[in-house]
Amino acid sequence: MINRQLLSPRSIVVIGGSNNVHKPGGAIVRNIKNGGFDGDLHIVNPKEDEVQGIKAFHDVKDIPETELAVLVVAAKYCPDYVDYLCTEKGVRAFIIISAGFGEETKAGAALEQRILDTCEKYGAALIGPNCIGLLNRNHHSVFTQPIPNLNPQGVDFISGSGATAVFILESAVIKGLQFNSVWSIGNGKQIGIEDVLQYMDEHFDPQTDSKVKLLYIENISNPDKLLFHAGSLIRKGCRIAAIKAGSSESGSRAASSHTGAIASSDSAVEALFRKAGIVRCFSREELTTVGCIFTLPPLNGKNFAIVTHAGGPGVMLTDALSKGGLNVPKLEGPLAEELKEKLFPGSSVANPIDFLATGTPEQLGTVIDYCEQKFDQIDAIAVIYGTPGLTELYEAYDVLDKKTKECKKPIFPVLPCLHTAGPEVEEFLKRGHVNFSDEVTLATALSQIMRTPQPAPPELELYGVDVPKIREIIYRETNRLKFEGITGGYLAPDAVRELLSCAGIPLVPEMVSVSKEELIAFAEKVGFPVVAKVVGPVHKSDVGGVALNIRTPEHLALEFDRMMKIQDATGVMVQKMLKGTELFIGAKYETRFGHVVLCGLGGIFVEVLKDVSSGLAPLSYAEAYSMIHSLKGYKIIKGTRGQQGINEQKYAEIIVRLSTLLRFATEIKEMDINPLLADENDVVAVDARILIER
Repeated sequence: MINRQLLSPRSIVVIGGSNNVHKPGGAIVRNIKNGGFDGDLHIVNPKEDEVQGIKAFHDVKDIPETELAVLVVAAKYCPDYVDYLCTEKGVRAFIIISAGFGEETKAGAALEQRILDTCEKYGAALIGPNCIGLLNRNHHSVFTQPIPNLNPQGVDFISGSGATAVFILESAVIKGLQFNSVWSIGNGKQIGIEDVLQYMDEHFDPQTDSKVKLLYIENISNPDKLLFHAGSLIRKGCRIAAIKAGSSESGSRAASSHTGAIASSDSAVEALFRKAGIVRCFSREELTTVGCIFTLPPLNGKNFAIVTHAGGPGVMLTDALSKGGLNVPKLEGPLAEELKEKLFPGSSVANPIDFLATGTPEQLGTVIDYCEQKFDQIDAIAVIYGTPGLTELYEAYDVLDKKTKECKKPIFPVLPCLHTAGPEVEEFLKRGHVNFSDEVTLATALSQIMRTPQPAPPELELYGVDVPKIREIIYRETNRLKFEGITGGYLAPDAVRELLSCAGIPLVPEMVSVSKEELIAFAEKVGFPVVAKVVGPVHKSDVGGVALNIRTPEHLALEFDRMMKIQDATGVMVQKMLKGTELFIGAKYETRFGHVVLCGLGGIFVEVLKDVSSGLAPLSYAEAYSMIHSLKGYKIIKGTRGQQGINEQKYAEIIVRLSTLLRFATEIKEMDINPLLADENDVVAVDARILIER
């Protein structure tokens, strides 16, 4: 729970505060004092009479009633302090800096549970333990530095790691990024990242609250809560970016299907973030760069003008933007020539607009004016301005300051001169601006933002999927497993077809049988050529259990006889042979997350290229289209080099219908449809397998 006493206490006691500012107890007191806390600050230290100019109490029993307690003492003492402060001193919020709890030992976990039980009993808020504290505009209860500039419209930053939070703050401060609050949740015994987002969502005031949230996450304990409140905040006008660390640990675990080898907790995180509309970042530089971008006017389009007096960085930014799917359009025609006449000879206006190292601050302003007012095809302006040593930087940055505040199009300042022009850049940042010192990191962050879809609608639509029939089939098959005395296994082909039919997924005509005559009769009915596949072995191709382009009854008879001799063969499947682009859809059930649905190019490409996109079931049509469009191989799906594209609408429909099926069948742990065959008219499932557990 998060309460007023935690956010805006009228009084604070630091248990373990000291005069040594190089230790957490002293640093906490220093930061609270320097932060201008206007309430009563009490210190408990049995060995000191005065701590940093404040009277110290030798015993906690001597302090007056207090609202917030910050504990910087050994873990073994914390439960008793919490109990006494709650019962005798009216404390209703705790920040426990101390380590040595559940993150280390079982005994520590027991101490932590005692603290939580007491807090729950008295309705007290608990941050930590094992954290750096909480920083907001009311109190600076952290022991670390730097303390960033605080602003009501600054960033709300929530971190699962205190040490990492400091690194991220250092990265942010030199960019000029300002903050509204910094939450270090530590072990998150009571208040985790999801709980902070919930509080911000439920108490959100669009007139006064920050609209930028940055997250550093090491463990997603409640994906549903994170999804709901992050999506809700974004729909209310907020923008959220996050790092999820540690996602690759389980990514290499072996599994028995294509999807099992690809899907991992990282796929689940990717799917969750996409569904919520969270911009995913992979480094602190990327996270803070995205945060800086979020403070600028929104980018409405993909066309950039690059304004520079240094050709090389302009070229690198052009390359990086282009690779990220953004554009640097060529500027030509009368307006471009008109601008060129206002610059020194040798300047280039083609885009990048290079007005030379000798260019003046006035010319910088002129170029920006043309990009803002006259070049209608331009959506955003990147200004790369370093230290050529030929102009007065203060004057140039005055122009940049003025234009950034005036222009409706976002201006991205790239001032790669922190070493040689530190004072000038610092003065520019003090005026409320941000700085992107590396142009390639800027482009990477921009492309991540542009690729992130809007939050998915929370409503669930059935799209005609027969849910009662799906549950009937699942119930029947899990009972079969129970009767056989096993916990899980692959469904028989006929059960797979039943489930897919309930979801309205088109299937290629097929028959499974142990009768050669039945299969030949079926092949003659649907028409040759056909495909024969062994039934039983999971990886059919590996055991020679697939035969394509069978054109005669005699050929089919030979293949039947051969396949029935394969180890573990229980029958042969015959399908009408179709042609088209091979596609793939799969899913894997992730604990706490639900089903992660994957799509991509099919056949062997899904294993070799691993070009897949993920989404969290159930999926909307918008999510399905976003998944398809994010594939590197999307040009093949769309049609390229004279080849006809596939029916993208039907592919999206199958993704949506499959995700709806999965929503009502958590017993399905793994499945894939590989391949689906697609052309400009139809998309048909050819081969599928489903692993269930009861």
